[in-house]
Amino acid sequence: MAITAPVYCTREDVKEALDVKETARANGRVDRAIEAASRTVEGLLHRRFYPQTATRYFDWPNAQRARPWRLWLDDNELISVTTLSSGGTAIAAADFFLEPNRSGPPYNQLQIDLDSSSAFGGGSTHQRDITITGLYGYTNDETLACDVDEAMTATETDLDVTDTTGIGVGNILRIGTERLIVTEKTMKDTAVNIDAGDSLTASVADVSITMSTTTAAPTVGEMILIDSERMLVVDKAGLVLTVKRAWDGTVLATHAAAADIYAPRTLTVTRGALGTTAATMAAGDDIYRWDVPGPVRELCIAEALNTLLQGQSGYARTIGSGENQREMHGRGLRELRESVYTSHGRKGRIRGV
Repeated sequence: MAITAPVYCTREDVKEALDVKETARANGRVDRAIEAASRTVEGLLHRRFYPQTATRYFDWPNAQRARPWRLWLDDNELISVTTLSSGGTAIAAADFFLEPNRSGPPYNQLQIDLDSSSAFGGGSTHQRDITITGLYGYTNDETLACDVDEAMTATETDLDVTDTTGIGVGNILRIGTERLIVTEKTMKDTAVNIDAGDSLTASVADVSITMSTTTAAPTVGEMILIDSERMLVVDKAGLVLTVKRAWDGTVLATHAAAADIYAPRTLTVTRGALGTTAATMAAGDDIYRWDVPGPVRELCIAEALNTLLQGQSGYARTIGSGENQREMHGRGLRELRESVYTSHGRKGRIRGV
């Protein structure tokens, strides 16, 4: 199973926490656990956090019995509005407010400006009277991650990028107006080689690599592949990389001068995700990564770890031995759930009408 739905942590997050080596068999189990953990997080916190472009419809008047200028959005929380109409009549952006304005997004209500002539209602029936097209979700916090490395058509699914240090399997990316979900990472020739005057011996102490060029060179934190040995780049100075050898369960080996250096810079992606439309891309286009709220990400990692470890024990993990042996209750996980629910859960509320 590959990650195709929006999730709140990456495969790399979970494997790093478990110190699991990079194998296809492990990837499948980890991906399933992350998918299950993400849906568990949504159920516990009563909201979806990822940004999704959508058009949604609301009855007016409705069972909320709200003031005639206020629409409660409930679980349809908004980040921003593109268009709003009621009874088929467009309502200008200047004629409504998203609330709470001091703490949103997310916004849980939409109010007509009482100083305007706009109003809800006017349709032939109350059903689906209000139409809102916008960006739904919790937040749209993003980080510039890297650039597109090669032009792409609107149908290609292998995306070459300049750096994947901050990108993992499961991340939501944005290029222009299109969102994409990363479902896999594979190796790409960086066009950088071990310098003609350098080589590597099969020793964990041989950690310096002199490169042929700094153009498209690996970055600190990036994993590289030379022949069949993976290495982690821990430092970089000019043409010289400092690496950790035999990384990710691979075997120490000798490497000749001019050997190719590969990095996981080809991403397999789901195009036109989360309500967006697939579009062409040019080399050099910025790639932004959607950032999961920190506590939500940590809870998703913890839920995935719990699923994996419980699965390995047949859901019968114990602690202690002999007369002191007892079932593992996951007390730390329970406390994390409570903490994240307090900070990021959508609570039931008694609201003014």
